[in-house]
Amino acid sequence: MKTALLLMAHGSRIAEANDAVHEIAKRVKKMTQFEIVEVSFREQHLPNIQQGVDACVAQGAERILLVPYFLYMGAHVLEDLPEELEEARKRHPGVEMVLGKHLGVHDKLAEVVVERVAESLTEQRWH
Repeated sequence: MKTALLLMAHGSRIAEANDAVHEIAKRVKKMTQFEIVEVSFREQHLPNIQQGVDACVAQGAERILLVPYFLYMGAHVLEDLPEELEEARKRHPGVEMVLGKHLGVHDKLAEVVVERVAESLTEQRWH
């Protein structure tokens, strides 16, 4: 059974800001066995979430894990993304879809913060 990952990000009016999610998707695809890894945006940028689901289905996905690329358990994660999931299920009743976990609090995110702090201190020569 072919499973797809659909990363769902907020989206920005600034196109370059959205490029980071595409880069993350490329890295996730390289690090995993998923042949279908797509990106979608909740607001401000295309493809929107329904278009992202359609792209997965068009590539033969029989299951889609919709992954919220969001740090916090805000309104998008609690309300909007479940509504998008329900809409997608109605549009593609033969495809199994579930909402994955948002990024949230995780030791690896804390490690990234510590690395960025170290980089910033080095750039500022604040040793």
